[in-house]
Amino acid sequence: MADWDGRGLVSTAWLAARLDDPGVRIFDATVHLRPAQPGPYRVESGRADYEAGHIPGAAFVDLARDLSDASAALGFTRLKGEALAAALGATGLDPALRIVCYSSSTPMWATRLWWVLRAAGFPNVAVLDGGFARWSAEGRPVESGSRTYPPARVQVTERPDAWADRDDVLAAIGDGGVCTLNALPAGVHTGEAEVNYGRKGHIKGSRNVPYAALLDADGLYRGEADLRALFEGAGALQRPRVIVYCGGGISATMDALALVRLGHPSVAVYDGSMSEWTRDPDLPMETGA
Repeated sequence: MADWDGRGLVSTAWLAARLDDPGVRIFDATVHLRPAQPGPYRVESGRADYEAGHIPGAAFVDLARDLSDASAALGFTRLKGEALAAALGATGLDPALRIVCYSSSTPMWATRLWWVLRAAGFPNVAVLDGGFARWSAEGRPVESGSRTYPPARVQVTERPDAWADRDDVLAAIGDGGVCTLNALPAGVHTGEAEVNYGRKGHIKGSRNVPYAALLDADGLYRGEADLRALFEGAGALQRPRVIVYCGGGISATMDALALVRLGHPSVAVYDGSMSEWTRDPDLPMETGA
């Protein structure tokens, strides 16, 4: 991954060589999910982490506050149309430039930002492989405080096939042309874990490729052979369309990035995911593998 390959990832070495490039904008998208009762979590902005230390030149984007629909019943519900364009532009997310996203916590926040931008028609967006942890471990430069980019003029070209809703997911049950994938941990998928989103188990008929399984011991995305084995084992690469989901449409984007890297032509993220699905007792679920 020596150079920009257009498939979602960029290396720390690539970014380090371009910190002064005006054609590159860097965004820290860190969020924390803290355990809470009632659960399973509460959302905490990563702005304090960003201000304490970030990649030089990076700006902060608040996914929960700035890039989610505050009027929606579910947290992190995506913005659409003019509201999305205005929010992206105000943050300085410029589709004419190369955008690099990273997080200082789990990479799912960076991949969520990447997916939002990709689905909005941004042609040049990548996630920093290994994130801020990798950057820091390599002894690369860090600065504190806060930076901002000038506002950008954004015209959103939405890709409706990049998102799925509950009706799409319901219709996919029993459809041999669609593989529905759960990105949550195996114990949550089977219903054996204590953590759940109101009902134990997973959407009926869905398979499991946990987001954590996509990373190696160094926090980097696994090589393509390993990723291919995971998704082939779940039946995803054999189906013409894949819908990925999780708890709230965040970790699912890690699976989505891996599928894009593998060249899958039709991947959608179920934005409401389990947070929406479990609210309706008539929507089918099951336990076990």
